[in-house]
Amino acid sequence: MTTITNITRTADADYELLAARFRPLFARIAEGASRRDREHELPRNEIRALIDAGFGALRVPVADGGFGASLPQLFRLLTELAAADPNIPQALRGHFAFVEDRLVSSGPQRETWLGRFVDGETVGNSWTEVGGVTIGDVITKVSPDPDSRGFLISGTKYYSTGSIFADWIDTFAQRTDNGVKVIAVVSAHQSGVTHADDWDGFGQQTTGSGTSTFDAARVDAENVIDFDTRFAYQTAFYQAVLLAVLAGTIKGAEHDVAREVRTRTRIFSHGNAPSFAADPQILQVVGEVSAAAYAAEATVERAARALQHAYEGAFLDDEAEDERRNDVAELETAKAQVILSSLATRATSDVFGALAASGVSTAKNLDRHWRNARTAANHNPWVFKARIVGDHSVNGAVPPRIWSIGSAPAPGA
Repeated sequence: MTTITNITRTADADYELLAARFRPLFARIAEGASRRDREHELPRNEIRALIDAGFGALRVPVADGGFGASLPQLFRLLTELAAADPNIPQALRGHFAFVEDRLVSSGPQRETWLGRFVDGETVGNSWTEVGGVTIGDVITKVSPDPDSRGFLISGTKYYSTGSIFADWIDTFAQRTDNGVKVIAVVSAHQSGVTHADDWDGFGQQTTGSGTSTFDAARVDAENVIDFDTRFAYQTAFYQAVLLAVLAGTIKGAEHDVAREVRTRTRIFSHGNAPSFAADPQILQVVGEVSAAAYAAEATVERAARALQHAYEGAFLDDEAEDERRNDVAELETAKAQVILSSLATRATSDVFGALAASGVSTAKNLDRHWRNARTAANHNPWVFKARIVGDHSVNGAVPPRIWSIGSAPAPGA
């Protein structure tokens, strides 16, 4: 027998070693996902177990105590996690975005934050304001604290995904002393910070989204960061997490429909086989859902590679090339969003074509896959992204990398 002694280590092999650490946790998370959705139980213990295993430090370099995962590896893991429970990667979306921002930053605070991530501290997200705020305005304000060298923050944010689980909150605000828009990183463990789990969407119900309120909460001076220094591929990064959520949701739906078909004992007289598991028409439906999951995972992989190139571009000392890579990442994630929004909602609906009336039982809760996909797809309307992609294809227009939501300005403003 020939013994192979010189096997080249591959990226897939490295990924499998990394994923093996977390897959037992993913399996346990999957076991309770349907029940948590049905009972609206926040996955506090599940997120804590992941963080205690080092999941929050995936991107932290090995030299700093983390795993040194590449962005393609991170998004493959997020997709696997989303197949178990798509609420959890979305709840960690703000955390991984802030980790990314600290990775490309410089100065002493970079080391401080990387150490916090390794120690198991997490960051939530708190950017969006609802109500009468006009596009371009920021109601949440950061003011100098007369009693210290720090600041005080006051305001209310909605869609503050993951903040209810977090130690810190990445908050978009505006300074009152100079008008500069900033990221205020607020400690969640203080008076003056409250959270409400009042997100009322029909899907992604346990992401911990809802209202965060800041009432003269303290912010250290070093944690008030000019927004213009934020990592340039942030919008593409945020979108890519939602892509992983969609891809994982299809994979989770495939797993559940395959189990239902495999274990079903009743058949129809006008079917094609003595069991559902052998009926070629039923198998075709499951196969099409499986193919959709495959396409979705491949799409996420390609978008993640573009993000990796954008990350590496931040260290090239070549502004033109850095800009080009960031534009490519924005376009790649936009294209992926356009296709996955429809692919995920269709595939998670098509699973019911392989089932009978019992498939819509509320006890089975299979509709959660469609509800989750539809909800994740509604973040950042894909129609605008399709237009942006088309404008680039036809006219070479540069995609916008920063955008906001709010009321239309008054006429003439």
